[in-house]
Amino acid sequence: MDTPGIDNILQQLQAASSLASGTKKPSGVDEIASVDFSEKLKAAVDQVNNVQQTADKLSTQFVSGEPNVDLHEVMISLQKANVSFQSMIQVRNKLVTAYQEIMNMQV
Repeated sequence: MDTPGIDNILQQLQAASSLASGTKKPSGVDEIASVDFSEKLKAAVDQVNNVQQTADKLSTQFVSGEPNVDLHEVMISLQKANVSFQSMIQVRNKLVTAYQEIMNMQV
């Protein structure tokens, strides 16, 4: 499963962390500012939701005995859903940590 939304968010967080720590100079400030963070986050959450719905649909079809659904397809889709959900949890944890660090900064 490819998760460009989550990867993009992680890259933005790493770039922001580098800028905040002073290890990287702001060369592409306009590029970072032009990205709509809430839109990217919503797209990533929607993608995780779609993967989970697909896995649920396949497992329901398998349980009901449809002949065109194989067990390995169901297991792979369930594993993809699990991995994408765990990735989203990690992104959430990184966002919460970044928020807490920002809130603890003295101005």
